[in-house]
Amino acid sequence: MSSSQPPRAHRIGWASRFLRIAGWAAFVVAGTAGTWFGTLALLPWGLGYSYDPATGVQHGPPVPWQFLVCGVLLLGIAVVTSWNRCWPTVLLLPPSLTLAWSVTASSEDITGLWLVGAGFMAVGSTLGTLVVLGITRFARPEHALPKSPFDGGTRVSQSD
Repeated sequence: MSSSQPPRAHRIGWASRFLRIAGWAAFVVAGTAGTWFGTLALLPWGLGYSYDPATGVQHGPPVPWQFLVCGVLLLGIAVVTSWNRCWPTVLLLPPSLTLAWSVTASSEDITGLWLVGAGFMAVGSTLGTLVVLGITRFARPEHALPKSPFDGGTRVSQSD
């Protein structure tokens, strides 16, 4: 017998951990993009705007409910992800939201100022995500869940 290969249980543990992290990362990215585009599709985006036929431009404030629904859904994604063992995957939320927002904004903007908005979106969503991450990680009782694999945590149970 050769001891050059790691035990089978170790290989399965690594693959399981990778799939868990990839699953949470996919949840954050798809959930964030889905929240943005879903908010656009499900809510009446045109409410609150007036259309100027002479210039062909819409004017007016956006509907606050759209941002409230989008914000609540994003907060839910951030809290759920921050609370679990794969908490660093929540850091994918700001770039995902900025990219989804940029796709929408760049297709409608003729001035090129959507890049400034993308910068504000990136900074704002990063700060918001870090605040949510800090609060949920601080509020989470350390004995409630096993240590994160990112923290060099140990196995969940002795039978792994």
